[in-house]
Amino acid sequence: MIAIQRSKSLREQVYQALRQIILRGDLASGERIVETKLAKQLNVSRTPIREAIGQLQREKLIVSNPNGGFRVATMSIKDAMQLYDCRIALEQVSVAGACELVNSQHLEQLEQCIVSAEEIAESNTGKANSFELLELDYQFHHLIAEIADNQWLLALLEQVFDKMALLRVQTTQHNPQVLQIRLEHRQIFEAIANKNADLARQSIEQHLTASKARVVGEMEIMKNQETNQKNTLSLTEREIKGDHKPQN
Repeated sequence: MIAIQRSKSLREQVYQALRQIILRGDLASGERIVETKLAKQLNVSRTPIREAIGQLQREKLIVSNPNGGFRVATMSIKDAMQLYDCRIALEQVSVAGACELVNSQHLEQLEQCIVSAEEIAESNTGKANSFELLELDYQFHHLIAEIADNQWLLALLEQVFDKMALLRVQTTQHNPQVLQIRLEHRQIFEAIANKNADLARQSIEQHLTASKARVVGEMEIMKNQETNQKNTLSLTEREIKGDHKPQN
């Protein structure tokens, strides 16, 4: 349960809390937003909940239902492909900038992200470690952008990172093996450590292209399974109706 700190703006606290609930997967993609349940969970009135929903709707993490109400956004395969294309372009700029400005403290932080991911992956504790790996993946890429020291680039990437978090939660809940990042992160780290901007750009492009293929492939599997389930349900309903058809 997320505690609201009354010393800070209630509106901002509720927004951040709801955003965190969505991005860590506690509210699944496509799940209906129930204001009363969230208000009880966060121990606040429905007014700041509505304000937070409005802000998250503008950020496209929440969408409205045709018949009223709201639900957590669901990323499509087209969304995934376009987000990865944006991210590849932005992160090549990010990693090149990091090669110019990286220092020993930065390298220690980057390597700690990699080591922690390796330890979590080896522990193989299931769903919980998927969310930890997602967080470490975010920290690694966000830190590279911070090292590059370009506030406009960082702002653009943070918008993409939020949508990517929703996308990755959507796929890792179905298959945690989508997060095969350790070796790829190590290669990026080595290029930055050697201040080799060309190799760093190449490594980040290869990493994100491979990640794109894994995520899109998993989404295609999920879509096919959903279609098969709908077809099976439809066939079953027709068979039941046929069994109850009046006999002449």
